[in-house]
Amino acid sequence: MSRPPISLSHALRMLAGIATAVTAALLLAAPPAAAHPMPHSVLLLDVHETSVSVELELPVSDFSRASGIELDDRTTARQLAARRAVIRRYLAAHVRPTTLKGKAWTVAFGDVVLNRAEQTSTGPYRELTVRATLTPPAGGDTRHFALGYDAVVHQVVTHTVLVSIRQDWATGHVADGDGGSATQVGVIRIDTRTMKVTPLTINLETGSVWSGTYAMFRLGADHILEGTDHLLFLLILLLPTPLLASRHRWRGTVDAKTAMGRMARTTLAFTIGHSLALALSAFGKLDIPAQPVEAFIAFSILVGAVHAIRPLFPGHEAVVAGFFGLGHGLAFSFVLAQMHLSTAQLALSLAGFNLGIEAMQLLLVLLAMPSLLLLTRLPRTAVVRCACAALTAVAALGWLLDRLGLANPVARAADSAGTHTSELFVVLTGAAVLAALWTAVSRRRGRGPVRAPDTSETLQRTPRADFALRNRR
Repeated sequence: MSRPPISLSHALRMLAGIATAVTAALLLAAPPAAAHPMPHSVLLLDVHETSVSVELELPVSDFSRASGIELDDRTTARQLAARRAVIRRYLAAHVRPTTLKGKAWTVAFGDVVLNRAEQTSTGPYRELTVRATLTPPAGGDTRHFALGYDAVVHQVVTHTVLVSIRQDWATGHVADGDGGSATQVGVIRIDTRTMKVTPLTINLETGSVWSGTYAMFRLGADHILEGTDHLLFLLILLLPTPLLASRHRWRGTVDAKTAMGRMARTTLAFTIGHSLALALSAFGKLDIPAQPVEAFIAFSILVGAVHAIRPLFPGHEAVVAGFFGLGHGLAFSFVLAQMHLSTAQLALSLAGFNLGIEAMQLLLVLLAMPSLLLLTRLPRTAVVRCACAALTAVAALGWLLDRLGLANPVARAADSAGTHTSELFVVLTGAAVLAALWTAVSRRRGRGPVRAPDTSETLQRTPRADFALRNRR
């Protein structure tokens, strides 16, 4: 006895169940934000051609005890502003970089910020973040120097200072973030026998142009995988490209060759748009606030989602992709701007970063293309398309409100899902292909074998056949 064929609605419910389960598992698996594991200081070094930028992360409790400057988990921004000058003076007396021959560097302190207090198992914890620029004298080398540093440790003997390289373009260290992928180069602590702190010798390898360029290529590829909003905009814009629009509705489909041509033009236009904006912003050193750019990106996703439900600009997806690509390119440029690269390094970084973006983007589009083509060939595909577009629109609206200053749980959920963009993309794309193939095969099996017609039976059922038979007799 043959089993009844699996219906389209049943297959789609299975797909939705799989997608929901996978999404929930990935969201639950996302690691929670962890507080500082123990009260030690961290120095993050960004090595440039003519200077070294330092970010000092100091636990408030130990810093206050060592410096005598009153700071705690209840200190307000106004109180910090009144003590900013004395904090800088204290640090200036305890941060003394020199050349390996003992010639002093220049130290200039910048921002002084108190991070929000966090509740840990041992009580409230708060960090003081201070930025500084270390500049060597004429003939000095930013890759080889002695870091004299004894802030906090000169009074709190149990305190340690972890020194790490966060960015060093020449050796391929181009960490994009808060130092999570920084490389530790040493630890500063007091010698309890002599009660002195020995300067830490920084001795970095020479590096090469290739290391920096290749690192930027990898960073560009990672930026697409981690940039959920960029990838989501492109995919939601590609979703209706295989469809025909008529009377403000999506009706029917185009052939596969035409659909692939539309997808290629849309992807190329998006590439050209964000590449132009990336180059102009990087070389023009445009100082554009991040908030309106990020809000513009969220708005572009919302427009693309609405277009996937009801055609707003049918046949002009490439033009829209190019226009909104300008905003996405400005967002990409923020990554390069914070690295403070030289002109030569910036040019190579721009090429490598852009190539990484395009290579990963092209790979993901090629992976998604079969799913987009298969889903549009199924009956009731509008249900799937509208469901995907509606979910995207909700996420985009949440991002838009959040980036305009209205925090909301939708944006937080979308950001949490974004930490697993690549896994979600692969799972959902594979599930879509399998569901489409499964449904197509089930429908084919449900029709049963095609039987050749019996000519004699057919003739006996028609008047013309009866007349023919009588004439033969």
